[in-house]
Amino acid sequence: MHICHVNLARNFRGGERQTQLLIEQLAAHDIPQTLVCRQDSPLRQALSGIEGLGMVAADQMWVGHKHVPEVDLVHAHEARAVHWAWWHSKLRRTPYVLTRRVPQPIKDKWFNRRTYKGAATAVAISSPIEAHLEARRWCPVTHIPSALSHFTRNATVVETLKNRFEGRYVVGHAGALVDRHKGQSLIIETARRLADTHPDIVFLLLGSGEDEARFKRESEGLDNVIWEGFQSNVGDYLAAMDLFVFPSRNEGLGSTLLDVMDAEVPIIASDVDGIPDIVIDNESGVLIPPNDANALHDAVLAIKDDPARGARLTRGACQRLEAFTPETMASQYRALYAQLLGTSDA
Repeated sequence: MHICHVNLARNFRGGERQTQLLIEQLAAHDIPQTLVCRQDSPLRQALSGIEGLGMVAADQMWVGHKHVPEVDLVHAHEARAVHWAWWHSKLRRTPYVLTRRVPQPIKDKWFNRRTYKGAATAVAISSPIEAHLEARRWCPVTHIPSALSHFTRNATVVETLKNRFEGRYVVGHAGALVDRHKGQSLIIETARRLADTHPDIVFLLLGSGEDEARFKRESEGLDNVIWEGFQSNVGDYLAAMDLFVFPSRNEGLGSTLLDVMDAEVPIIASDVDGIPDIVIDNESGVLIPPNDANALHDAVLAIKDDPARGARLTRGACQRLEAFTPETMASQYRALYAQLLGTSDA
């Protein structure tokens, strides 16, 4: 089978990481693949070492089709890619699947109905997304969760980071700095309340985004908040954290949490959308109500003051990871591709 992946996103976030992981795993099984993405897409560099992966430039649904070789199936990884895949099916009669990663219900518009009804199946990465898709009844629905990244670590860098924060209790966060999505203003509020009472706690935030300047203004004067910016070596930073907080206001699944679990760092996360698919409250982490800074404040102190509980939560988290490995995700996609094409699993 020859699979054509489509991801027309400008940035490199969770969906792009998952696209990369899947392509890498399929390449390990010698499955021919083509990637349609923007000319300036970070995916090009991330996947530059994949042997036999063809790349086609496109930034909208009308572009790039004539440069795509004959493929058996198109896989759309984000919203604009769904439009591209639908148009390609009209031009080449190539079937397509799509992966839905965001928790918001799809708007009931003519073009959405048409593109989803044209799909061989829609893949939901979490149970709430699966429920939304099934409620629309526009196409068959399959549930395949996202995967952890197996971040590598540089021992020297990790040691440097630990020395930098020696004597501090590091509460970490990683994510796009977009408050309406990730809720970082709740972290700032928690840091402000703890600045005087618990000066040993420091909040270390990784990422960049549209609210970065606003957040820095709001946290000005707080020496317990560090804005580290976008960092490619997330695994090194996770190894230096004592606790990870994820107060998202909405989240398709929250695959970042899988990498935190893999790093054996206890988690506090919002009980919203797909996050409970990963975090089982008081078993593999702590769930708090969304938009609740008081709950975040109390949970941080509760975990800090009870290291044995934190250790128990990380053990429980590690036990859940087998269902979220890149190998498991790719195996499920290979089986789906084979089922749709009427072939044996590669």
